[in-house]
Amino acid sequence: MDFDQLATFVYVAKLKSFSRAGQKVFRSQSAVSAQIRQLEQAYHARLLDRSAKSVELTPAGEVLYEYAEKLLRLRDESVQLVADRGNVVQGPVVFGANEATCLYLLPDIFAEFQRRFPLVHISIYRNFSHKILQRVEDGSIDVGIVTLPTKSPNLKVHHIHRDRLRFMVSTRNPLAQRSKLTLEEVASQPLIFPRTGFTRQVLDKLFRPYRSRIHVTMELPSIGMIKRFVGADAGVSFISESFAKDQVKAGEVKLLTVEGVDLFRELGLVYRRDRSLPRAAQALIALIREYRKGAEHSSAGASD
Repeated sequence: MDFDQLATFVYVAKLKSFSRAGQKVFRSQSAVSAQIRQLEQAYHARLLDRSAKSVELTPAGEVLYEYAEKLLRLRDESVQLVADRGNVVQGPVVFGANEATCLYLLPDIFAEFQRRFPLVHISIYRNFSHKILQRVEDGSIDVGIVTLPTKSPNLKVHHIHRDRLRFMVSTRNPLAQRSKLTLEEVASQPLIFPRTGFTRQVLDKLFRPYRSRIHVTMELPSIGMIKRFVGADAGVSFISESFAKDQVKAGEVKLLTVEGVDLFRELGLVYRRDRSLPRAAQALIALIREYRKGAEHSSAGASD
């Protein structure tokens, strides 16, 4: 029995599939099966019940699963603690953020981090804010960026980004000739909404007075898709201003002001108050805060 076998076993148990577990550990299904057989031989017990549809833990497997997770966590902690005793920042960092944050706010920051700390390995967990908060709370993520507000007393929160939500239209759309319009006018347009998430919640609330007559033509799963469809003049939408700056610069879309509508999205950097973070995670937190402060100063200077 070794850590490699235990890691494979944990993935099989979580995913209830040998093939999907193999994808996670970069092994063939037959190699995964061989590792599980070796574990079962070592423990002299059947650990998994295999059926045509699913894989389930046996009572013996449930006992091993709890210990396997503890052992793997202890291994990771020992690796990190030994790394932190040296003079070089190294080791793994598990980071959580949603897709838009990863695409539009983090690439330059992470590129600089890799230049400064090339021995750090960053693993990104991409999901909605509430899922990231759960993972930070349970300790499976070191650091995350989430939409604010969050009220967890267990978390340390640093405000790092504030972005205005703006009305977005294609430059081909006649509305692009306007500088501002009313919400009633917007409500009469073919609307493209995000399928889920913070912005969708805001838009549902914003258009509640017009819900009997608005026409949501599309619900799309990503900011990138929304920008492409709006750019093609398939509809109109709302978007965080910084997410559309490249398309505005390229002349594909225009951002307009809606009278009486003043909406913002705020992001916060979060991590456990009571947890001793590895040096690599501390370095990443410091760099993100450094970058965002620099961005705020640049923005303030541009508006002076």
